[in-house]
Amino acid sequence: MKEITVEELKAMREQGEEFQLIDVREPHEYEEANLGGELIPLGQIPQHVDNVKKDRKVIMQCRSGSRSANAVKYLENNHGFDNLYNLKGGILAYQAMENQ
Repeated sequence: MKEITVEELKAMREQGEEFQLIDVREPHEYEEANLGGELIPLGQIPQHVDNVKKDRKVIMQCRSGSRSANAVKYLENNHGFDNLYNLKGGILAYQAMENQ
């Protein structure tokens, strides 16, 4: 599985690179803190496959990287995606980087 670090994500944003960020956490988690991604909870991914772009890099993120890894595996194995990246460490790693 392809992964991207929080530092790489930050650099992509700063450089204006076009990508889709999908947050697979639950709505209450998203309300507490988010990175501005599109909210599609993990359990709803199968019903929202059409919302996942195929024409650009797609970064999946969750709290620590585990649920988003499951989303990447599901989409790659069942829907043939090859443009997905898991955010290594999730939002926790991003917040830690921001607090340094």
